[in-house]
Amino acid sequence: MGLIGGMARTAVVAGTATAVSNRVSRRQSNRWAAQESYAEPQNQQQYQPPPAPPAPATGTDDVLAQLEKLGDLRANGILTDAEFEQQKARLLA
Repeated sequence: MGLIGGMARTAVVAGTATAVSNRVSRRQSNRWAAQESYAEPQNQQQYQPPPAPPAPATGTDDVLAQLEKLGDLRANGILTDAEFEQQKARLLA
């Protein structure tokens, strides 16, 4: 086969490897973009800032109403258990 034949074969192998690599990269990029578009609504919920702390209560009914609101926020996943306990302690203090 000679020098030119060896170089031609090397060029064909390198060209094929480059084409395959580019195709794999494009497919992975498209898959990641599709996964990100599906994941966006979930991510938006996770990164919402925590709600503002409730105003200080003046009466027993207000405290109960605020505790119920805090419980609803925890049940809906907006507040973590630690945040709930912190706000509850603040209300009951």
